[in-house]
Amino acid sequence: MDLSKPILSIETSGILCGVSVYFDDGKYFTVNIHQKNVHAEKLFECIDSVITSASISLDDLCAIAISAGPGSFTGLRIGMSATKGLAFGSHLPIIPVPTFDALALQISSYLPDGTEFFIANKVNVEEIYFAKFKVIGNSYIFAEGLKIIHREELLSKVGDQLTFGTACINYDCKNFKPNVSMPDPFYVAKWSKLFGQDKVLIDYDYLEPNYLKNFIIMERKNV
Repeated sequence: MDLSKPILSIETSGILCGVSVYFDDGKYFTVNIHQKNVHAEKLFECIDSVITSASISLDDLCAIAISAGPGSFTGLRIGMSATKGLAFGSHLPIIPVPTFDALALQISSYLPDGTEFFIANKVNVEEIYFAKFKVIGNSYIFAEGLKIIHREELLSKVGDQLTFGTACINYDCKNFKPNVSMPDPFYVAKWSKLFGQDKVLIDYDYLEPNYLKNFIIMERKNV
């Protein structure tokens, strides 16, 4: 993979529908839409917009980086399907980027060295995606691995420590940032260039989002 070429990155793991063409930290083009349930309608418009703004074509890319989860079931499916279609049509590799890692990289870019923080996003009314990180320079390490916890465990785990994500909205967390719950596509792309070399996929037929669990889709019965 020629890292001198730009990367197209896609973020659809939550409410954000975001796309970026990333050359480097000084040259990138990003479109973000913060609105529920617009991914299917707006994602390809966002892709066309950044490609046009960057004055490139898909053939000029080195890869497509996709925020691969965990996150919204529907959002991740839409993003992954779009990524596969674009990559197949343009003969490009895919880099699946762990969503919490990209968000941790983003948060670590502005917190002091050594700061510990949590990311906690809702899975459903009972469960929470949860991980703890520590800032090392402008990057991060895991202080506690990504897992699913029950909502009743949340307060005892985070206490008054800095917590990002959607899980604390309905709880009395002392120091939380609910508006930072998913990565900007800029950081999805940056993570892929920094850490994604061993994740490059040319054969991605069986690539699926990472939900950390199996979802059961219930059929609606006719009454």
